[in-house]
Amino acid sequence: MTVTANGPLPSGSYDVAVVGAGVVGCAIARELARHPGLRVALVEAQDDVGQGTSKANTAILHTGFDAVPGSLEARLVREGSRQLAAYAAESGIAVEPVGALLVAWDEEQLAALPQLAEKAARNEYFDTRPIDASELHEREPHLGPGALGALHVPGESVICPWTTTLAYATQAVRHGVDLHLNSPVSHVSWREGTHTLTTARGPLRTRHLVNAAGLHADTLDRHLGHHDFTVTPRRGQLIVFDKFARDLLHHILLPVPTALGKGVLVAPTVYGNVLLGPTAEESDDKRATGSTAEGLALLREKGARILPALLDEEVTAVYAGLRAATEQDDYRITAHPEQAYVTVGGIRSTGLTASMAIAAHVTGLLADTGLDLGPARDLEPVRMPNLGDAHPRPHQNARLVAADPEYGTLVCHCERVSRGEIRDALASTVPPRNLDGLSRRTRARAGRCQGFYCGAAVRELMEGAGT
Repeated sequence: MTVTANGPLPSGSYDVAVVGAGVVGCAIARELARHPGLRVALVEAQDDVGQGTSKANTAILHTGFDAVPGSLEARLVREGSRQLAAYAAESGIAVEPVGALLVAWDEEQLAALPQLAEKAARNEYFDTRPIDASELHEREPHLGPGALGALHVPGESVICPWTTTLAYATQAVRHGVDLHLNSPVSHVSWREGTHTLTTARGPLRTRHLVNAAGLHADTLDRHLGHHDFTVTPRRGQLIVFDKFARDLLHHILLPVPTALGKGVLVAPTVYGNVLLGPTAEESDDKRATGSTAEGLALLREKGARILPALLDEEVTAVYAGLRAATEQDDYRITAHPEQAYVTVGGIRSTGLTASMAIAAHVTGLLADTGLDLGPARDLEPVRMPNLGDAHPRPHQNARLVAADPEYGTLVCHCERVSRGEIRDALASTVPPRNLDGLSRRTRARAGRCQGFYCGAAVRELMEGAGT
């Protein structure tokens, strides 16, 4: 198992290099790991997997009911949703099948619901059902006044996006993929059948290349002479409300979508919190992940209409993510056989849901570019810590605590995280390299006190492990 974060990169040549260790890049690396004859590298600019768009989305496992019918995205979301649901159950990834309500607030939106149901059917999702205002308010008694009806989409779920990305990366590394962190790619050249990636840790050579660089996929594409699309970052700001707000809603509450996206929603999380967001702000800055007073004020204004009582609850955190929007309302996945190269661009918020299907699709395209995949194998399953609030925590397992008292010693009381869980994370296949990475693996410091009480103890454990 190889995970590197410093020093020069290996001098030999890989069969395939995947640039970008977000949820899609990690899924592709995992899929390639099914072919033991391949030497595969997963190259990431930052010091952990899932550090870009993948860590700052709305964490919804979509049905694809509202995708553009006939698009590549529609097909891959439809396939990926089923695959990821099964993988999550096998791997311990937290999922809650809460369902969604697409809420109409005026007559025009109400009139649009039948077309949305028809669109869902064209996307092979047939379980939508219109409900009237009476049933809507019965289902969601805290909903704001004025809602006229809704479209019920029972198949929508919420999921843990951090554990999903980490599970893919863990499985890939355990089956021979080399994960190289802290390796931003500044240039790519193609010559005599070999790609040479210029990185901050020296060159990396590979016969086949997959560009899963997210917000920077267009830049990498241009290094190889392609001008097929431009990524325009679309910032989405979100507010995370305290767990006490969780009883205010029972479904994901969706607005009727617009051309800019799905709009501001209110959704539960698997961690027991409530999300309000995202905004949809066009930008030209691929680093603009800060929250703004204007953005948060807009969210509070929208939230006051959707779920008025939510604004009386405490805010645990705010964050913002950038989605890789392009000129086309579809994924931009393209094979360039003459360069042994596949671009995986324009993967927006549905990329989490579609990740496993995208990985299979890209692997097929690599074969079309001349990659000899060789024989395939089944991967040994991984079992990840379930971070869901609805799932029993280790400290509640008397047999586990009796065998190892470290699981009975809580360090983070807000999220009920034990010393044993932190120890396990620090010794894992893809360990965290800072406190934020540890939070994504355990939820330590991510609760209502945001590390005020447990921060020093968590830091001591991490420093004691030599991380």
